[in-house]
Amino acid sequence: MSKPQDRMVHKSRNGWSNRRNGASKAEGIYRTQKEAIDAARQNLRNSGGGELTIQDRNGRIRDKDTVSPGHD
Repeated sequence: MSKPQDRMVHKSRNGWSNRRNGASKAEGIYRTQKEAIDAARQNLRNSGGGELTIQDRNGRIRDKDTVSPGHD
């Protein structure tokens, strides 16, 4: 089950987006997917952990990661 602090990284019109699940706006738009992933991981660490979902350019889930202190 998705928690409000969980994050998703996906391709957007202007780059790669880091968005909290359930949010209507991205927290940040980044030039590269790696920059967006790093920012999302830091956001999760700062908010107490959670699940990071990473999509590829076509919107398919590429990877999922639990960021501490979350639980797998």
